[in-house]
Amino acid sequence: MSRHSMAADAPVVLDVRELRVGLTDDEESALVLNGISLTIHAGETVCLVGESGSGKSVTSLATMGLLPRQSLEPRSGEILFEGKDLLKATPTEMRRLRSQGMAMIFQEPMTSLNPVLTVGEQIEEVLREHGHGTAAERRARVLDMMREVHLPDVERIHGSYPHQLSGGQRQRIMIAMALILKPRLLIADEPTTALDVTTQKQILKLIAELQERQGTAVLFITHDMGVVAEIADTVCVMHHGKVVEAGPIEQILRAPRQEYTRKLLSSVPGLTPRPPRPTTSREIVLSATELVKVYGGGGMLRRQAGTRAVSDVTFRLERGRTLGIVGESGSGKSTVARCIMRLIDPSSGSIRIGAQEIAGFSRRALRPHRKEIQMVFQDPYRSLNPRMTVGESIVEGPVNFGTPKAKALARARELLQIVGLPADAADRYPHQFSGGQRQRIAIARAVAMDPKVLVADEAVSALDVSVQAQVLELLASLQERLGIAILFITHDLRVAAQICDDVIVMQKGHVVEYDTGFEVLSNPKHDYTRQLIDAAPGRHWDFANFRPAAEAAL
Repeated sequence: MSRHSMAADAPVVLDVRELRVGLTDDEESALVLNGISLTIHAGETVCLVGESGSGKSVTSLATMGLLPRQSLEPRSGEILFEGKDLLKATPTEMRRLRSQGMAMIFQEPMTSLNPVLTVGEQIEEVLREHGHGTAAERRARVLDMMREVHLPDVERIHGSYPHQLSGGQRQRIMIAMALILKPRLLIADEPTTALDVTTQKQILKLIAELQERQGTAVLFITHDMGVVAEIADTVCVMHHGKVVEAGPIEQILRAPRQEYTRKLLSSVPGLTPRPPRPTTSREIVLSATELVKVYGGGGMLRRQAGTRAVSDVTFRLERGRTLGIVGESGSGKSTVARCIMRLIDPSSGSIRIGAQEIAGFSRRALRPHRKEIQMVFQDPYRSLNPRMTVGESIVEGPVNFGTPKAKALARARELLQIVGLPADAADRYPHQFSGGQRQRIAIARAVAMDPKVLVADEAVSALDVSVQAQVLELLASLQERLGIAILFITHDLRVAAQICDDVIVMQKGHVVEYDTGFEVLSNPKHDYTRQLIDAAPGRHWDFANFRPAAEAAL
């Protein structure tokens, strides 16, 4: 008997019926949720999937009673939690149900955790607010829960602040906080999106373990179809505020009925690397030799060694090629990118743009070379000034380097069209665009400087699969048209397989493997590389052809 069949026999925990949500005091605009229905049984995992703006997160916020009051309001329908309609519950009843009956894990733990309280205090606060035990009993229970979520050295972590923990450890703290009161429903909203593949695998395994132990019903919101293939019993596909297709995971992956579902699945990049591209230019535009970065240590009164974040990294990047750097969080890949950009100073080693050594340059001496190497960050909303129009953001760099403003603005409008946006987007502000559109703007801003090298640090990791595919296609198109070299930092091996000519694998600051992307991903030499590939979610599925990868190989 399949897990889906077993779950169907279990008690219903959540039953959403014809839920409609609209803008507050606005009867004219289209509904944000238009007749959503879904059912979750005890011990079942239902995955809610769809592109940004499809209504996934609004569904979860409505269930938790957390819709922003001045923006969104339920219009009709029912949200039955163990038979009780949450839309009719009083605020006091909803506060009691949250944590005790249902709990939620958010995507970014750093925005959910209080930076001035230790993580132990924050978990204990949940117990204290609900009147559980003495201070000593609460502490003991928190430490037990931290062990259950497989945190190391729980006494030390109990007294640590959020910024002192890794991303994976912070997410485990959020899970411990959510499950400390043993809720019957757990809502997880993109909880693994920003995590590397090995940490992601650990978090998914942890949620499954706790679910099996406590019989928790799980509503898992994600845009990652690889994760869906690993954990889902049932899948609900959302598009423009509606559930357009729902069914058992096997049915959705093998025989999707709706064109939109097929499009989502076909957009998932495969782990099979692209064939090697012939080298069209031998011009080396960026190189690093024995690059080292050490944090801390030294000083007049301290003699201890610092933390060696990057150790003896050497590579070269040719014009028109893409070099990927992959590895877990803490492997040193983003530190390499920041050293290359001279956002931080390397401790030793060489960095050359073309033939020019820049590792030892002062900020003033570096300025003329800034335009030759530009960066695209993970979150474009945080890297674009919300008070400046898109056009002003794009022309800022060229104008600072002497380009007349009128000429720079004309070029900005041209670039916006190249990246797939209308020219009049230059007159609008960042908040008026979707996440994928903002990333296109960030790319246009970087390209406006006519750089030799584009450094992309997790530039597509927060985007849903269809938008991710569009941005990757855009980067490839710009590279072919302009001959830009790309240094691509990512924890997603699927993305690396699609875009990278060469791949560096980093572990604990060291390069453990460096070869063509085809060779690294098809024939990995190092155990760590094999572990990364084995940890990739959904690696057993050929999503584009709606069948397991084993069948595709026959």
